[in-house]
Order: sequence, then structure tokens, then C-alpha cells
Amino acid sequence: MHMSFCVLMKKIWILIVIIIVIVVLFAFMYSTKLINNNSPKVCFEDKCFFVEVVDTPYERERGLMNRENLDSSEGMLFVFENSGNYPFWMKNTLIDLDIIWISESGKVVYIYENALPCETEPCPVINPSENAKYVLEINGGLSSEMEIETGEDVNFVGIRGL
Repeated sequence: MHMSFCVLMKKIWILIVIIIVIVVLFAFMYSTKLINNNSPKVCFEDKCFFVEVVDTPYERERGLMNRENLDSSEGMLFVFENSGNYPFWMKNTLIDLDIIWISESGKVVYIYENALPCETEPCPVINPSENAKYVLEINGGLSSEMEIETGEDVNFVGIRGL
């Protein structure tokens, strides 16, 4: 009887270890977006960025202010109510960014590469001189590295209302 109890306990411990490994593996995969296909994305052909969508005046005003880093596969998508001319600045922004303006029809209309953090007041304003409804911010230099160009089609995946 004692022997079968030890065997049973050993099997229970093995099962617990297997469950813990599976939970940790799924947590890792979810955090790295390997299985989170519902995450909002902005795609340029096969080049996609997981995005944080900001669509309220407060969220748009804050943007990426005071963020110390942005993963190379991530970005922030600003969604406006209407198409218009939306200048940006780099006030309280700590990282270099590429800023990509996108028309309501889903075409890149303007790209400003390597916008640097603002170090003097007043901060310079980056004016696209093109109307857009969406603006995507990604790490500085990525639009060139990934060969994202003006006129390119943009696909919004998993973004409510788009």
C-alpha cells in the first residue's frame, strides 16, 4: 500500500510540473504576441506592427510621451474623427520616431523619418501638409529599413471600426 501511494504522489507531482510548464509557455507566447492574433495591427504588405490605438483627445495628446522604449514590432496608431492636417511634435518624447500619416482610404500620404526628442522650447512642429485620418508612430529608422513608402497601401487588422 505504501508503495502505490508513493507512485501516485510522484505522478501527481509530474502532472503539476507539466501544468506549470504549459501555463508559463502560454503566458510567454501571449506576452510576445505569438498567439494573440486579435491584437490590433497596422500592416504594410507583410510588414506588421502591433499597435496601441489612441482615439480620444486625451490619449492623442499624451501619445508616446515619457515612454522609454518601443519594441521594433510595436507602434501607436492615432485615429482622428475626420481627415485633416494633423501636425505632430516631440514634446516629452524620449525616443526617436518615424511618423507615418495615412489617408482615410488607407494610403501612406507622408512619412517623417527619425523625429528626434524635443530638447528646447518651443518644440518644432512636424507638419505633413497632407490630409490624413490616421497617424502611425514607430521606432525611428524603421520605415526606411522596412521600405515603407508614400503611396503604399495600409491594412488595419483587428482594429475596432476600421
